[in-house]
Amino acid sequence: MNWTNKQWQADKPREECGVFGVFNIPDAVNFTYYGLHALQHRGQEGAGIAVINADKLLTHKGEGLVTEVFDTEHLAKLKGDKAIGHVRYSTTGGGGVQNVQPISIHAYSGEFAVCHNGNIVNAEELKIALEFQGSIFQCTSDSEIIAHLIQKEKGSFEQKILHAATSLEGAFSFLILTKDALYALRDKNGLRPLVLGKIDQQYCLSSESCAFNVVGAEFVRDIEPGELLKIDTNGLTTFTYTKEVTKNMCAMEYIYFSRPDSEIEQINVHASRKKCGTILAQESNTEADIVIGVPDSSISAAMGFAEEKKMPYEMGLIKNKYVGRTFIQPNQLLREKSVKMKLSVVASIIKNKRIILIDDSIVRGTTSKKIVSLLREAGATEIHVKIASPKIINPCFYGVDTSRQQELIGSKYDDEQMRQYIDADSLQFLSLEGLFHAIGRPTLCTACFTGKYPTPIFSLEKLLQSHQINP
Repeated sequence: MNWTNKQWQADKPREECGVFGVFNIPDAVNFTYYGLHALQHRGQEGAGIAVINADKLLTHKGEGLVTEVFDTEHLAKLKGDKAIGHVRYSTTGGGGVQNVQPISIHAYSGEFAVCHNGNIVNAEELKIALEFQGSIFQCTSDSEIIAHLIQKEKGSFEQKILHAATSLEGAFSFLILTKDALYALRDKNGLRPLVLGKIDQQYCLSSESCAFNVVGAEFVRDIEPGELLKIDTNGLTTFTYTKEVTKNMCAMEYIYFSRPDSEIEQINVHASRKKCGTILAQESNTEADIVIGVPDSSISAAMGFAEEKKMPYEMGLIKNKYVGRTFIQPNQLLREKSVKMKLSVVASIIKNKRIILIDDSIVRGTTSKKIVSLLREAGATEIHVKIASPKIINPCFYGVDTSRQQELIGSKYDDEQMRQYIDADSLQFLSLEGLFHAIGRPTLCTACFTGKYPTPIFSLEKLLQSHQINP
């Protein structure tokens, strides 16, 4: 019994991208290649690397996985000791090779490359204002906006970045590469992760610390909210573009997006997910025979639930990891043409059992509905769905593809209606208090659960009207 890619892909939130960079390291492109490979889970639609060779900026990028975009010949051409790289899943800006990053800027004042993780919520406002000032855009990615903002400012390059950053609202972690320096910029609310590491006394940057394990780097520290970090031959120099900072890391980084071996602001992802499962078990009084988790991001929570309840944890669902390019196509019609399996049920484990099914979230509901159906076909007598996060009822505007409220089943249905829709015997969500307790930090961005957004949310329709432009 199996489930095809189109059903799996339809109901999972997806993060926009991941970034990796190195400075003053021979063969920088290979370090960046392996760093991006470790971050592949953050974006599977496109990949790119930019390097500085002497004073020349070289870039290669394309659609697909890191291993599809780069081969030995491509890597050999990208010689240099400074590099930044990017893996992409498009939300704002859409797909297409023109939106794959890094974005290269060839200006009279000098060349530089930009890549970012996250979403600038006032991007359209900034773009319209820049176009009125004469800027011409080649793509629809937010990264090009920061490049134009930098170019229109005056002063040293870091002063230009600092001035540009004050115009930005939203979630972002930028890497900017010049012939002399590598810059890291993080939004003032700390919504997206960005970490500093060290390789043989030289520095590297990554969206997640898991990439440091792959390239042999030592974790140094997190880039702070509102910080601009400059890395050059003199070492590290830090600046801040605002004093109005908060630490509102996206809760979904712990729940779903990040790899379990990453440390997000000094909190291990696997440990926090397992604790979510533990607290979910404490909030539950359901009796069953076995606990299973939806692979891969729910396995840690399922382990925690089973241990707390002293119930057997079983591998009742198997994820096929060997999926080709058809899985990561951005177009829904192309996804629906995929025939390869993504998820299979181990029928001999499931048959005649009362099941606790642990998942990390429910977005559109199609995933849970299909999995419950497969488990019933396999002979499960009862299926109790437990979600190791609160109910998602609001869209995200910070680089996650849940920006339309009508897509969210939790905004349309109450818990009982959702239970009936997915055809489970019971449905339970982790409490918001339980989530904070499990992750173990006092502040998080929980806008998708609560509707309380840490930044202003901009309306394009109002913006166009204010400029007297017909949409």
